[in-house]
Amino acid sequence: MDENAIAEIIVDKCFKIHNKIGPGLFESIYEDILFYELMSSSLKCEKQVPIKVEYDGRDFGVGYKADIIVEKSVIVELKSVETIVPVHKKQLLTYLKLTGFKLGLLINFNETLIKNGITRIVNNL
Repeated sequence: MDENAIAEIIVDKCFKIHNKIGPGLFESIYEDILFYELMSSSLKCEKQVPIKVEYDGRDFGVGYKADIIVEKSVIVELKSVETIVPVHKKQLLTYLKLTGFKLGLLINFNETLIKNGITRIVNNL
């Protein structure tokens, strides 16, 4: 399954979750529910995945933890904030560069309409 097909499933699950419970909860709750929904769809998922930072041939340890990685190809970064700011998009792009993945989804559940809270970030496409 390619990244776009995976992203479509992720977005559908986000719509389902948002329609059922709406905005206003902690990010960790949305993460747990989305993880459950994705696993129920038979997708291979990991959450809070440590990603190491390598620089100049040296390992500098864990630089961040990905909220959810789906099928070892799409990073899902979840937020429940008033406003997505440019640094959120830059962080996800950096995560994509560090992992070599091509697609990330930045999802802010704290929107009245979830479609306004979904941003696709691509790396080298």
